[in-house]
Amino acid sequence: MNTKQLNDSYPYYLANKAVYANQDLAVMDKYSGALATRVALADASIIDEAIAAAQDATEPMKRMAAYERQSVLEHCVQRFIERSDELALSLCIEAGKPIQDAKGEVTRLIDTFKIAAEEATRINGEVITMDISARAKGYSGMTKRVPIGPCSFISPFNFPLNLVAHKVAPAIATGCPFVLKPASLTPIGALIIGDILAETNLPEGAFSILPCRREGAALFTEDDRLKLLSFTGSPDVGWALKAKAGKKPVVLELGGNAACVVDQDADIDDAVTRIVFGAFYQSGQSCIGVQRIYVHETVYADFKQKMLSATRALKMGDPKDPNTFIGPMISESEAKRVDQWTQDAITAGAALLCGGKRNGSMLEATLLENVPAEQAIRNEEAFGPVAMLESFTEFDAVLKDINQSKFGLQAGIFTRDLYKAKKAWDVLDVGGVIIGDVPSWRVDHMPYGGVKDSGLGREGIKYAIEDMTELRLMVVRTSEKDAY
Repeated sequence: MNTKQLNDSYPYYLANKAVYANQDLAVMDKYSGALATRVALADASIIDEAIAAAQDATEPMKRMAAYERQSVLEHCVQRFIERSDELALSLCIEAGKPIQDAKGEVTRLIDTFKIAAEEATRINGEVITMDISARAKGYSGMTKRVPIGPCSFISPFNFPLNLVAHKVAPAIATGCPFVLKPASLTPIGALIIGDILAETNLPEGAFSILPCRREGAALFTEDDRLKLLSFTGSPDVGWALKAKAGKKPVVLELGGNAACVVDQDADIDDAVTRIVFGAFYQSGQSCIGVQRIYVHETVYADFKQKMLSATRALKMGDPKDPNTFIGPMISESEAKRVDQWTQDAITAGAALLCGGKRNGSMLEATLLENVPAEQAIRNEEAFGPVAMLESFTEFDAVLKDINQSKFGLQAGIFTRDLYKAKKAWDVLDVGGVIIGDVPSWRVDHMPYGGVKDSGLGREGIKYAIEDMTELRLMVVRTSEKDAY
């Protein structure tokens, strides 16, 4: 597997059509640092043209029958299967994602479009009982969901296929035209999706996929012709975009600082296996990656020894090697940031249990112990291969400590105690509580999203469709003469 298997260049997609306008965006192999390919960049005039085309496509998209939208999504599923090796390679090169993780993301891309194909034919309303008092006798009501209109999507670098899919697939299922800005560091996967969408009979203007510089992307947020903004990325950027979005609804999938609790009755071997994965897969570059690990004091020593052994055994290296588990981070600057936070914590009194070394964009899987409360690596989103261990005595106290975080995406609880599991679900101020597994677990039809600084709204196809549609009510009055 090598970079020569990528195309020499890629277009952007404007109103369903490939445009090889330039080769201004260099995409690098994140492991070797070599030039992998070049991509066309859109400027503000092209983005404006794409939004106008999406606006023109609004009515044709609304008129598509459910089975026609489903057919488009089913076509994508088949083509993703046929091009799965190409898609996995693009992830491995542009994101530095270990090839086994890359193949897993392609599988999730396929699942996400399959779910959307199913949901396309069941976007239903309801009949409402209106005659709740004498004055409403003879009235009936019903609702339906209608597409909200042209949508703006901005996707991140860490899941360049599946996080694009979680925006694009429900938009197609719903009948919403869209413009998409993929991450400049990882645009290839989105452009391959665009290539496949261009094979379908979607109305002209139904989609545009436009890599662009951040400074040229204001229209994605501020243009009033766009009726919804869905952004996945960093909290600082997401909240700033929300402030500029005007009247349009905004969905934000932002950062996390995910905690995992291992109680005294947990299967320690199982917990270690899952937590090592949750903390270090794709070099920790996941907003639900395990960052804080709380272990009951009675099993702490056993857990710690086994966790250290498992972490040290992880293979680090070329992401194209099937045995590699730890590949490069997205950039050397990001690796330096995480490394600096780690060193700051050690200076402040944290114990380094293993790892802690950096070579360019490669950062070892690192475990810290007893990190002081004020340290950035404890309070902020690490987004790198670093996790922290500490022991606890009281379950209620550890739940309270978890809630001190400004983030609230998902949490993982390893316990066999039903009452403790229920208490965690009741008490933790997060979007999801995963019992018996890591917070990093996600299946693509479930409601996914967070509270506090972790964002607004939920993804998961059914729930994204709710955001991309508006509820429209019809009330019918039957006069006494026409009543039966």
